Amino acid sequence: MASAMIVLPAMDAIAKYMATFESMSPGQVTFYRFFFQLVCTLPLLLYIFRWKALSAKRPWMNLLRGALHGAASLLFFVAVKYMPLADVFAIYFVEPFMLTAMSAMFLGDKVGWRRWTAIVVGFGGAMIVIQPSYEIFGLKALLPVFCAFLYSLYLFLNRAIGDADSPLTMQTMAGIGGTLFMSVALAGGAAAGIPDFEISLPSSVLGLVLLLLLGTISGYAHMLIVRAFRLAPLSLLAPFQYFEIISATVLGYALFNDFPTLSKWIGIAIIVASGLFIIWRERAQSKSVNSV
Repeated sequence: MASAMIVLPAMDAIAKYMATFESMSPGQVTFYRFFFQLVCTLPLLLYIFRWKALSAKRPWMNLLRGALHGAASLLFFVAVKYMPLADVFAIYFVEPFMLTAMSAMFLGDKVGWRRWTAIVVGFGGAMIVIQPSYEIFGLKALLPVFCAFLYSLYLFLNRAIGDADSPLTMQTMAGIGGTLFMSVALAGGAAAGIPDFEISLPSSVLGLVLLLLLGTISGYAHMLIVRAFRLAPLSLLAPFQYFEIISATVLGYALFNDFPTLSKWIGIAIIVASGLFIIWRERAQSKSVNSV
């Protein structure tokens, strides 16, 4: 899990690099992200598992998961085009709060007043990060919030589907769903003349290599996550998600000379502290139930 979280921000750094230095639209980068993920992983999956990798018991639910993941990735890549990586990640980390709230409202999970307070405080930390970003970037500063919401729905479906399909099949079908969704979104956005959906090919060999690397990181890092969740409980693994902020900050500074201001560090600290408190409370509640 730690390895995946450290590596994944490199995918977003590549997306920002392609938009900044290769003049490729975020919509096109997102399409290549899912397309090259399939190119890099599907042959191996079919070689090992034959066509069983695609025999989903709930294909439409898995394709919907892919579409939600595709939409979330699109919003994230648009955000990193205009904003520093660390800022986008900090705002995006309201996702655990959203997922906790969804579990309480739709699955009947018990969430006490302490965790609801932590959710509110965490959103307050996100507002501290958003406020100066909103003044600079306008409505684009809210894109990570909508991205977090869509990704929460994606994770919510993971739990709703349960173990009807294997993680390998779910990931493969989600990759297909993401590619199909981005094909339609890219074509529609380009036809509407939206600059962030401009269709283009890589303009250099380096660009093509980076896009292949983008798909490879996406596919295999998510395999690490799937494997991690099969080996350890969510309460143990969840804190490792915050490693992404560290990697994103380092890459943002090294590649783009972006570094969070003091106020943003305060907001990041509040978000992380609130998220860790929620995780701690969930673990404590789980131990209490098991002891009974």
